[in-house]
Amino acid sequence: MTGHHVDDQRLKALLESLLFAAGEPVTLARLEDAIQEAPRDQIRSALSRMASEYSAGGRGLVLEEVGGGYQLRTRKEFAQQVRKLLAAKPPRLSRPLLETLAIIAYRQPITGPEIEHLRGVDSSGVLDTLLDRRLVRIAGRKEAPGRPIIYATTPEFLEAFGLKELDSLPDLKDFQELQRAAEEAGEMRHESNEPGPAVAAAPEQSDDPSDPKQSE
Repeated sequence: MTGHHVDDQRLKALLESLLFAAGEPVTLARLEDAIQEAPRDQIRSALSRMASEYSAGGRGLVLEEVGGGYQLRTRKEFAQQVRKLLAAKPPRLSRPLLETLAIIAYRQPITGPEIEHLRGVDSSGVLDTLLDRRLVRIAGRKEAPGRPIIYATTPEFLEAFGLKELDSLPDLKDFQELQRAAEEAGEMRHESNEPGPAVAAAPEQSDDPSDPKQSE
């Protein structure tokens, strides 16, 4: 039956079930592979209609394209209540973490020594933390003396900041505003063993906020 058009209402109900169960962004290719009954164009159109219906229907969830996939997420105005229900403490993005993350996001792929040169301090511990939080990844090694490790951001970074893709990044000087917006929108997904839609648990602002360093 692959490639056959199916009833639109049934398709939307099926997509809703798949996205709810996944609890993370699901690519169009994965949805097509799971459904098999409908062609990609019909699935894409159904997702677009679902997003409009969620947005216009005054419901508690929204359907967003984020991190290279589609995801059901709680509405930003309910972030505080959802966090309270789950008793989820948002992961803290301190000044060094935010500064290093900004450098990687805007200059990737970038090596550890290049990051340290821009920051002016040793960054190994900060990089380890960002790796542990899956906000950055090791993207290989540079063909240079010592073959330094290359770093890049992850799909989890896009998800955490509510970005569809890296091209959606604002100007570097606005990066911290993006972090604040993510906090208000509750975009940092609560890490839970229970499947379900993304819930509000955003990065917490540092006590001593500072714009990421910019290098000429």
